[in-house]
Amino acid sequence: MVQFTRAKTFSDYEKIKTLQNANLRNHLSLDELRSQGFLTASYSLEFLQKMNEACPSIIAMDGETLAGYALVAVQSIRKEHELLDDLFNHIDKAYYKNTPLADTSYVVVGQICVGKNYRGRGLVQQLYSQFKEDLCQEYEYCITDVHQFNHRSMKAHLKTGFQIIGDLYFGSEPFNLILWDWNNKAL
Repeated sequence: MVQFTRAKTFSDYEKIKTLQNANLRNHLSLDELRSQGFLTASYSLEFLQKMNEACPSIIAMDGETLAGYALVAVQSIRKEHELLDDLFNHIDKAYYKNTPLADTSYVVVGQICVGKNYRGRGLVQQLYSQFKEDLCQEYEYCITDVHQFNHRSMKAHLKTGFQIIGDLYFGSEPFNLILWDWNNKAL
């Protein structure tokens, strides 16, 4: 049975890194990219530790096996990783409901991943439900980006309650900037 908790130990970070490596875009076949989705950012163990010390990530554990994770990225670690800093900069320039997001309280999903053996069981929504439960008292919005060619991920995010609020590019790679409004009780 899958249990949801916060990452606490170096072993948790190692399991996150192993699952991340298995799902990075450059480690997957074209068929897997299309059907299963993919991750674009790689984080070192040292950065994962810093990230979790700032605000522990949500993990889904099946016994000793990591079934999935949702990394929490907060303002204090933004300068520690170039891609995350760039994402925060894009968010700070974006608007939602005619308000600059830089003037709001938001938390960033640094990455979400579900292991291949656990897909199709609603774990993305369960991870995000825990994410919201643990963080909605501190933040109005949950924001992340999804590669525009990662259709499986986009579908899961929209099902959770995210909406597209813009687009951005990392180099020549197109991403959707998406936001989950935790103030909107209809979602």
